[in-house]
Amino acid sequence: MSFKVKGKRIIIVGGDDEALNKARLVSKTTASIEIYSQHFSADFSAFPVNLHQRAITAADIAGAALVFVAEEGADAELAKAEARRLGIPLNVVDVPAECDFYTPSIVERAPLTIAISTEGDGPVLARLVRAQIEALLSPGIGKIASLAGGLRHKVESLIQDGAARRRFYEDLVTSPAIERAAAAGTGNDAAEQLLADHAAGGRGAGVVWLIGAGPGSEDLLTLRAQRLLQQADVIVHDQLVPAAVVEMGRRDAEQISVGKSKGHHSFTQAQINMLLVRLAGEGKKLARLKSGDPMIFGRAGEEIAALRKAGLAYEIVPGVSAALAAAADTATPVTLRKVSSGFVIATAHGADDGELAHWAALAQSGLTLALYMGKSIAAETAGRLLAHGAKADLPIGIVVNAGRADSCNYSGTLGAVAQGVADFPDGPAVILIGRAIASGDWSATAAAAQNSFKVA
Repeated sequence: MSFKVKGKRIIIVGGDDEALNKARLVSKTTASIEIYSQHFSADFSAFPVNLHQRAITAADIAGAALVFVAEEGADAELAKAEARRLGIPLNVVDVPAECDFYTPSIVERAPLTIAISTEGDGPVLARLVRAQIEALLSPGIGKIASLAGGLRHKVESLIQDGAARRRFYEDLVTSPAIERAAAAGTGNDAAEQLLADHAAGGRGAGVVWLIGAGPGSEDLLTLRAQRLLQQADVIVHDQLVPAAVVEMGRRDAEQISVGKSKGHHSFTQAQINMLLVRLAGEGKKLARLKSGDPMIFGRAGEEIAALRKAGLAYEIVPGVSAALAAAADTATPVTLRKVSSGFVIATAHGADDGELAHWAALAQSGLTLALYMGKSIAAETAGRLLAHGAKADLPIGIVVNAGRADSCNYSGTLGAVAQGVADFPDGPAVILIGRAIASGDWSATAAAAQNSFKVA
């Protein structure tokens, strides 16, 4: 329930932080807010309230729409008694048994408002739930709700079919283009064009979201990625994206694995491109989930080129790259003042001698290298770097399953790795090379460090 308080009075009894919290809440309404206390310790200057530094009287309570009591003492008892006598809804802060109503945690995207209440039993839980809902809602959803309200009568006159009308509203409230237009002040024009397309019989344009799924932990997804996964009709995901991340999408979303792992390609890149173009061309919203960041070894460039050629909309949602997750797992500063002035990401798989010579020179100059897809050829790559002038004592660290609960790491020197490395567990690996690696925290394998790299 929501109380209609426009033009009415809301009374708050108290002058400390508890009263301030209630003032912050009710100041979002159009009511006249009156606060009574004989001692004000909180600063109410940021809110449009009327302060009365005196004892409250029965006459002050009469005619109020709501009464909040946020202190103890004689004034509080008088306010409670008068509110009950006059039948005015009463809220006594932190005393659920004395409350006629509770103040919920609010998610506000005007004109959209969501209230979360535990009936006074778990206010902390309500705040946590509120934070989760905040993460799911786009900051601009309120503007889009206003657009939908302004178009309601026109939509009803142009689209008579209920299912078609629902599809229009779904496209309106989930379209990144509409959201960007609303933020830029051109939302009405964009919404009108979308309505014209739907009224002409179109389902609305499809879109592909190329989303970085991060290194594998669900809590490393960005808020934007979570929102779009909930909006997608189809989720097209790589083999390295864990099932738990894929399951964060809509329950009714179609899931298509286009898994590619070393030596096993269920879909060629050309087939993936054709799949994205076909599904988006049908007007569907696609979440293209890629491990790590889509723009780093994700072949996103080829997919973007195919979408551009087909004239289809797309959006890039960055993710946490495995190299950065590896650095975080081991507290390794990949750039470090007076040690490493830069950070280079490369793939060891298929690297030629020219590339190896370049990497060796970069490592010698102080830059940190992060090599992907090199776990099975770690010893070979280390040997080739040594041959191109890299120092044998250059620190090296290898992190498998970076950013995940089963992350594990190995540390040593380039020379030790070149002699042969122990078997690694399954999972993607990142090889970090450079003087800055010595500043990381590799204590998780400190006891086994001497055995991490063994002579073949």
